[in-house]
Amino acid sequence: MTTTLIKNIGSLVTNDPALGEGPLGLVQDAAVVLEGDRIEWVGPTAKAPSADESYDAEGRAAIPGFVDSHSHLVFAGDRTQEFNARMSGRSYSAGGIRTTVAATRAATDAELEANLLRHLHEARRQGTTTFETKSGYGLTVADEARALRIAAAHTDEVTYLGAHIVSPDYADDPAGYVALVTGEMLDACAPYARWVDVFCEKGAFDGDQARAILTAGKAKGLIPRIHANQLSHGPGVQLGVELGAASADHCTHLTDADVDALANSETVATLLPGAEFSTRAQWPDARRLLDAGATVALSTDCNPGSSYTSSMPFCIALAVRDMGMTPDEAVWSATAGGARALRRTDIGTVTPGARADLALLDAPSHVHLAYRPGVPLVSAVWQRGERAA
Repeated sequence: MTTTLIKNIGSLVTNDPALGEGPLGLVQDAAVVLEGDRIEWVGPTAKAPSADESYDAEGRAAIPGFVDSHSHLVFAGDRTQEFNARMSGRSYSAGGIRTTVAATRAATDAELEANLLRHLHEARRQGTTTFETKSGYGLTVADEARALRIAAAHTDEVTYLGAHIVSPDYADDPAGYVALVTGEMLDACAPYARWVDVFCEKGAFDGDQARAILTAGKAKGLIPRIHANQLSHGPGVQLGVELGAASADHCTHLTDADVDALANSETVATLLPGAEFSTRAQWPDARRLLDAGATVALSTDCNPGSSYTSSMPFCIALAVRDMGMTPDEAVWSATAGGARALRRTDIGTVTPGARADLALLDAPSHVHLAYRPGVPLVSAVWQRGERAA
């Protein structure tokens, strides 16, 4: 296998304290050797072994590739008019999802895949090398299954979200829709998915419905995740912890009991600041979660309604500015934290044996991701050992 030496990295975030300074394992004047799709060696440039190819970072900082552990990328159309109206004073509600459902059902497979790939390329240029994505905009057996089939061709992290909202076809029969989601739809979708998710919220699914959906998914071998406590206080976080969910996502409205449950469990609190930015909603309190000892991830929630951004750097800047995170914490949460939310140990770090995912910044430090918001700082990306951007 070909080896590649990336040398003269001014400051390298490894996320491994055994390799460098502090929780981020910072290594100064660093080098990394990639072999195939794995990292072979990490250390000072002065001690770097030879390799088949060499790339001079010229003092730029490097970080692990971003791990975007929550997105909704299989869709058609956009919701420009909804966003425009909301910015003029109308608040967000889950009902807006129905607009995307109609457009997605009307789209061809080729159109859905082309849109997915456009967003993946956009995200990769900004340093994202791993992404999770969900169904949830079809809400029929055939449309949910095809969304997952399309997604599974491009990522291993595929989530069945038939329970995004009650399908408009079952508006007068929510119990019938839950039966469909836990029965025929689940049977058709499970072969393409790793995860099962539910939007546990007023206007979507209550605690009992969410429990039935996640339990049925677990019985099919899918691992739970949950949209929890986004718009209001509710049972989502407690339910997610009880059922061993890998991640409770949003976590905007939390009681002390919710925070304690997260802090004393393996369930990651995944925060999605793009949603609060795009809806002018209350910011999640990352500081409260971190101080309690909870594991926090950052993700984009990229979707056409409430968070139409694929930029992890933008979410880092929001988390630092408005959610009480330090730059170090935000970068960790956007890389290693995302890996924890996906229960992965091979990504989110720059350590020997990890997948060779790396983002080089046109800056001397990872702090610039928050210090220079909106600036396209990612100058090169390696994904699975290949130069991807």
